[in-house]
Formats: sequence, C-alpha cells, structure tokens
Amino acid sequence: MNATAKSIIYWATTALTALMLLSGGVMYLLHQKDTVEGIVRLGYPVYLLNILGVWKILGGLAILAPGFPRLKEWAYAGIFFDLTGAAASHAFSGDTGPYAFHVIVPILFTALTVVSWALRPPSRAVAA
Repeated sequence: MNATAKSIIYWATTALTALMLLSGGVMYLLHQKDTVEGIVRLGYPVYLLNILGVWKILGGLAILAPGFPRLKEWAYAGIFFDLTGAAASHAFSGDTGPYAFHVIVPILFTALTVVSWALRPPSRAVAA
C-alpha cells in the first residue's frame, strides 16, 4: 500500500472513531434518553454514563491530538476494551436488537479502531 492510500485510510478510520467517541461521550454526559434506557436495560447503573462519557471524550481527543504516542496507545486500548465490552454486554444480556445490531455495530467500530491503530504514522506510535 502506498503512503498516500495508507494516510487516507488512517485519517478516515481515525476521524470516524473519534467522531463516534466524541458524540457518544457527549450523549452519555447529557444522559440522553435512549442512552439511559440502554444502560439500564443492560443492568448497569446510570452513573456509569458519567464515567464512560468522560473517558470517551478524552479518548477521542487523544487519538486526534498531535504527539503523545504513549497516551494514544492507552487510548486505543481503552477504545478497544470499551467497544468489545459493549458488544459482549449486549450479547450476554440478550439485548442484541434487530439483526444483532447492538453486537455487530460495536464490533465494526472495533475493526475501524484496529485499522486506525495499525496504520498510524510513526510520529503517532511509540518507538519500538
């Protein structure tokens, strides 16, 4: 893959991941109705939205910010755990929605996150 294609795919997947995190974090912090209903349906306490909302926003900002490669590594790990945990929570609670929507969507965003992480330029990666 040439450098231009790699850069375009990196920024596209990173932008989508960050947008998902930032918008989700805001909805969590605002205790948006559907979000509250969803977390209650999964059996989690509503206050968890405040904790996850802050971390989602910080994670989205971390992967967009220049520099801070170690912080980015932690953010990518946190995003991976958040999304796979969401998929597992929906799957194990039986809250899969139509066509397993609530399991498939977090898995697709996990894939986007992994692509963003794998294609990040050397300036955004921790030196080996």
